[in-house]
Amino acid sequence: MFSCTKAPEPLYPVPSDNQLAWQQLETYAFLHFGPNTFNDKEWGYGDAPASSFNPTNLDCERWVLILKACGMKGVILTAKHHDGFCLWPTESTDYNISNSPYKNGKGDIVRELSDACRKYGLKFGIYCSPWDRHDARYGFPEYVETYHKQIDELTKNYGPLFEFWFDGANGGNGFYGGANEKRSIDPDNYYDYQRAKETVLSRHPDAMIFGGPYQTVRWIGNENGVAGATNWCNAPQITSNTSLKINTFGSERGTEWLPSEVDVSIRPGWFYHKNEDNMVKTPFELCDIYYKSVGRNANLLLNFPITPEGEICLIDYVNASFYHMDITKELSHNLLADAKVTADDERGSRFAANKVNDNNPDTYWATHDDYPYGTISFSMDKPVTMSRLMIQEYVKLGQRVKSFYLEGALDGEYFPIRTYDTTSTVGYKRIVRFDPVELDKLIIYFDESRGPLCISNIEAY
Repeated sequence: MFSCTKAPEPLYPVPSDNQLAWQQLETYAFLHFGPNTFNDKEWGYGDAPASSFNPTNLDCERWVLILKACGMKGVILTAKHHDGFCLWPTESTDYNISNSPYKNGKGDIVRELSDACRKYGLKFGIYCSPWDRHDARYGFPEYVETYHKQIDELTKNYGPLFEFWFDGANGGNGFYGGANEKRSIDPDNYYDYQRAKETVLSRHPDAMIFGGPYQTVRWIGNENGVAGATNWCNAPQITSNTSLKINTFGSERGTEWLPSEVDVSIRPGWFYHKNEDNMVKTPFELCDIYYKSVGRNANLLLNFPITPEGEICLIDYVNASFYHMDITKELSHNLLADAKVTADDERGSRFAANKVNDNNPDTYWATHDDYPYGTISFSMDKPVTMSRLMIQEYVKLGQRVKSFYLEGALDGEYFPIRTYDTTSTVGYKRIVRFDPVELDKLIIYFDESRGPLCISNIEAY
């Protein structure tokens, strides 16, 4: 084959710079807090009085420092859940924090947390539920204007925002100003999401949008912390009628770049319940979630319920911090950093095999246009023992790999490496686990791809 120095053509769809920057965050926190916290509920009906919201030991700076210690790169706050209560002094409804005892009605938790994030270097995002079980106007045109006023306030006064969350729960039974009835809406059309998107992006052009028909990142389809074993960033435009299968796995033929987000709570519930203090996910369980989310080409949004006192519970903090330390330790020493790298096909010196371990995310190994597969080998001076492999594609040119498998060798004897995790799609990041193996040579066979390979990084631990 002839030598080629021209980069492969993009295989669309490809990420925007903002989407790629979002994917590089990998892990960040969710915080659920509101009247539900004080009334021991998950989905408030909308009838709890604002006076029930009364944290006595709330310190958003302490939240942020705890989350940083747990490896979180940002935080998304439930500024308003389905019960309609707003954690900022909004002009859109009297069902808000200014009518609670917190700071004698002078508090603004959205402001306090956004300031703390800015002070300590965490990204800040906002969840604002479209569904409102408190507001008498819900289901009528007047509520749409109320909701857009809330979006306007949140995007105008609390930036910068890295993500804006529109929840997918829409319509049903509610208080609705005392009507106590069921109301149904068409979510894709009722809320005027096009205007909402324009409002968010006009003020926060880097922000990702979760939910609604104009989203730029997609829900993974479950709340268990598990991304699809095969996970394409490619997907069709997502609507309220999109199948869970598309959300979970994406679609090789999808025309939109919609990377996935895995949302899961550290406890069974999203809001704090004292009877769940002995049900907090262990560090081992959290590590498994990491490998099944970030390790499967998805971002991990880990929820920490805030207690009635206004704190992150100690056991939640301890388990999450140990999880972070365990993952950091497991992925701290790249055994391939000094390995000799060869491949059965190279596009040219700019795209040589050794680009996968040069510690530069902007370089990559690429194969020729007529070679949509390839084999890459790593030879070590002395035997090493490994149990983790990380692969990253140069996704600026699109997601390509459809399947791969591994082989090891020791003293000239070759053997297959059986992984716990599926060796299918790669995308921004794929981490596969296997029983510890001793080897002096690692071979990766990319046996199917949408086009010529573009592999930017390969590491083993």
